[in-house]
Amino acid sequence: MSEEVERRYRLIREAAARDGLEAVLVCATEYTGFEGAMFYLSGFRILHRYAYVLLPLDEPPTNIFPGEGRWVGDHSEGWVEDRVFAETPGKWIAERIRARGWKRVGVHGMDLVMPVRDYVALPQDKVVRWDQQFDLARAVKSAAELESVRESVAINEAGVLAVVEAWEPGKTEAELMAVAEQAFVSRGTRRLTMDMVLTGPHGAAVPEMRLPDEQRRIAEDDMLIYGLEVAGPGGHWVEVSRPICGGEPSDESKRMMEAWREYHEICGAAMHAGATAREVHRAVAKPFVDRGWKLGHVTGHSIGMTMIEHPRIGEAFDVELREDMVCSMHPHVISEDERTCLYFQDTWHVQRDRAAAFSGLAIDFYDPRSAAGQTSSGKVHAA
Repeated sequence: MSEEVERRYRLIREAAARDGLEAVLVCATEYTGFEGAMFYLSGFRILHRYAYVLLPLDEPPTNIFPGEGRWVGDHSEGWVEDRVFAETPGKWIAERIRARGWKRVGVHGMDLVMPVRDYVALPQDKVVRWDQQFDLARAVKSAAELESVRESVAINEAGVLAVVEAWEPGKTEAELMAVAEQAFVSRGTRRLTMDMVLTGPHGAAVPEMRLPDEQRRIAEDDMLIYGLEVAGPGGHWVEVSRPICGGEPSDESKRMMEAWREYHEICGAAMHAGATAREVHRAVAKPFVDRGWKLGHVTGHSIGMTMIEHPRIGEAFDVELREDMVCSMHPHVISEDERTCLYFQDTWHVQRDRAAAFSGLAIDFYDPRSAAGQTSSGKVHAA
């Protein structure tokens, strides 16, 4: 077993022991962004359906698969040797809990991931929800994990720049998205991508996040903001996006960009070890709310092998950040009349005294008509 895997098991078991657990059950599904906990603890990549990792405090882990998934996925690629294929995994898990005499098993994914047929088979007096605790136990990234994040960011940036280069009036939103997908998949994301777009005419994007349209053809002055989220070969999700406009951004969009640059500077200073998620949210929201705008989407969140991990960066989360956590930040700024929005995504490395964005792409509108390597203001962006 590698040093990295031993570290992961140690972190989860130590947290479980503090909470009086005798085992941890991790649920994962092919639903985008919810497969990562399985990969984190077992090295198995879900191709279809769902799966579990059962990690006791004092014995080796077990991978549990639904029987119909026996030939779905390469089950030998992970490092967990004990593999079970059960007709109803929940019944097998319940029997293992009874056989071991466990009184308290923590479950990660009980609310959003576990199928009903398995949940109803569990002994309800023996299992407890353990989502936030699991996420906090894995929140601080190792050097190997941080390198995986950097690789994912490089892949994400390649997709952003590929869209800028491929932009052309008359192409559809989906055609441009396909260019990014080609960049992603060819660099090792496989299918671990999640795509959306915010768009609108006359240099202003409307607030609704939508799937790229196969019919709608872009005009020169359309504002396009592709939400690009990927996980590279190491399995770590990241989020990087930039707005693209071949025409003149609207006056409201320009004012929002000014606020975004302020936000970016504040984020670097405010998001450090010892700050709480609530404090960071309040600090970075200030340039937007002071101008009378509202935020339509969560400000940010911890991110790792699961796309959205605890804690969120928001008013309700008084969780202290720690050095070497990784957070995705993406305030969704919406005008008072709800006709204009601006949305960036960046992935940040929380450090002792400040935070650093992994991406070097300029905070600006990207003008696809300008010289290669320049944003709409003429700045050269660093990839």
